[in-house]
Amino acid sequence: MDKFSMNFPKKVRIGDITVRDGFQHEEKFISTDAKVYYAEELILSGFKRIEVTNFGNPKGMPQFKDADELMKRIRSSRKLQEAKVNWDDIELTAVTIREKAVDRAIEAKKEGYGPDRLLMMVSTCEEHHFANSGITLPEYWKEAERCIQKTHDAGMKMCGTVSTIWGSPITGPTELSEAVKFTKYFLDIGADDIEHADHDGSAPPNQVYRYFSMILDAMPNTDLHIAHFHVTRGWGLANVLAALQAGIDIFESTIGGTGGQPANFLGDCPVSGTGEYYYRDPNIVGLVSTEDLVVMMDEMGIDTGIDVERLLRMGRNMEKTIGRRLRSESALSGRIPKKPKEEYRRKGLTEAKASLGEKEGQKFPEK
Repeated sequence: MDKFSMNFPKKVRIGDITVRDGFQHEEKFISTDAKVYYAEELILSGFKRIEVTNFGNPKGMPQFKDADELMKRIRSSRKLQEAKVNWDDIELTAVTIREKAVDRAIEAKKEGYGPDRLLMMVSTCEEHHFANSGITLPEYWKEAERCIQKTHDAGMKMCGTVSTIWGSPITGPTELSEAVKFTKYFLDIGADDIEHADHDGSAPPNQVYRYFSMILDAMPNTDLHIAHFHVTRGWGLANVLAALQAGIDIFESTIGGTGGQPANFLGDCPVSGTGEYYYRDPNIVGLVSTEDLVVMMDEMGIDTGIDVERLLRMGRNMEKTIGRRLRSESALSGRIPKKPKEEYRRKGLTEAKASLGEKEGQKFPEK
């Protein structure tokens, strides 16, 4: 590496969580057919880590009323069978915020179609945690420890999400050191990895670098740490770059930058969701766009293992699925051209240089 090069990992792992987090924000039901299609395409594009559903009570989040059917259809997909997908290489994750959801996912695993990995979540801001889970932090830690043991006994992994690291939409500023303590505690009670989440886009890049430097100083195994950034103020890819420079090499994202707070309306019917929205526009709450993330890393020479063109086609399709313009620039603009664009040339350059006595390729006046 020369003295002008940036310092970052040369290979990363990207988990796409569109089918769960991306769709939970939508106020219309995304068909099971569409969810299966995107899960299949993500796997065939090279993604090894996919988050596909939520096993919680569908009364509050009816977007996931098809959790069992969806898992069964992905597992039995003919398209994936014909592509000879090796399921040992694929990790399907389902969100299970509370113990009943964990138990439901374990039953699905016993039936042969359940997820490989579950996810529980704490917030360093107890007000935010209580709004999401309806339980205090001390009680939740007890529940999480029981659930991690159950999950391991069933042959599944458990991811622990730590949220409100850089701030809370309810109470405001938080302390980075608190999130380091929460991360250590989750790992101490058996979590297999940690999703470090900026759920409301509160993290400026310098504080992202500071936090992940603190994390890797305390717990240096990068396999344990996942960066999860929402984009409400336009800092998403800047935060990815800051995390990269700190040494993080696992990231999460969604197609089109979809996702955010669970919808409290579905179709023509209000639902409980997680309460009053804390945003004004449905297009400013989702995650970093998978397309933009992968294209940026590809241009930086970072190996993602992703079929970029297939991913960009998915991004264009997703706008039709969702029914509005999404936040991926790369889905429309594509990759940076690597060949001349003949149609943009202005005729006559060669003749103009010859008439002026300039040499071919000469770019400065002769002295």
